[in-house]
Amino acid sequence: MEYIILVAALVAVVFGADNLVVGSASIARRFGISDFVIGAIIVGIGTSFPELIVSSMGAFQGKVDVAIGNVVGSNIFNILGILGLTALIYPVVVKRENMRFELPFCIGISILTTLLAFNFFNGNPIAIDHIDGTILLVIFALFIYISFVRDRKNSAAATATTEEKPQNIWISLLRTFGGLGVLIIGCDYFIDAAVAIATQWGVNEAFISITLIACGTSMPELAASVAAATKRNTDLALGNIVGSNIFNLSFILGVSSQINLLAGGGITVADYSVMIASAVLLLICALNKKISRFEGAILFAAFVTYNVYLISTQTL
Repeated sequence: MEYIILVAALVAVVFGADNLVVGSASIARRFGISDFVIGAIIVGIGTSFPELIVSSMGAFQGKVDVAIGNVVGSNIFNILGILGLTALIYPVVVKRENMRFELPFCIGISILTTLLAFNFFNGNPIAIDHIDGTILLVIFALFIYISFVRDRKNSAAATATTEEKPQNIWISLLRTFGGLGVLIIGCDYFIDAAVAIATQWGVNEAFISITLIACGTSMPELAASVAAATKRNTDLALGNIVGSNIFNLSFILGVSSQINLLAGGGITVADYSVMIASAVLLLICALNKKISRFEGAILFAAFVTYNVYLISTQTL
């Protein structure tokens, strides 16, 4: 039964993602907001709601591995797995302004989160406490503010050069939020089925959280980015991934640490290091202003390698 639910949930996720991408892109055109910002803010945050729900519940239940592993694993999967696959479908164009702000910001928040988690600044035991969480939430608010201020400077030019007539605003809103709702519901069933199957196989919680749960909660990002790539809207696809990663680290861990102290856990320095390395690798791949199919293959190969490493170190 779990396998049938898994397939049905995947179909729902793909359907929801397609409507989310079409609706949000239409809203972006109507209000002169760039596809990257609409991807980073609306699509990126919207598709990260499953991570928010899972990590918050993990923190509430005292399951640190779930709360942190879900975020770290999702960020790795987003860049190496999803963006790698997206670039294989259609090369992802990277604009100069993204190189100057969003990609370095993603690297910076990845490094800062790791330092906070291992208490580099005060030498306390490994944990993300309330103060750390407050810092992350302030950084999230700063990112949102700067993103809209920077985008507003180019909004007039974007509106002036837009030729395609957007959909009716109510239809666009219905497709955006209706698609997001289907995504979240489908993702919820996908996670439940995946965890049930993994538990039957005797896999431990830390491994489940950083692989199956992380990949499961990232299904909306995967579906949204692939849908955007097939429509050759790579700005939205890139914004979705970068925005989702920043939201995961700053807002989700920030909120989760206010619910409960995120102390200890089975997520290792190697996992945090791979998360940082994936963000750095993304920046390197984007240096020529485009992530080619070959570079997408490198990203995806790195994701497979990481998972092989996890499986080889898995203790049943």
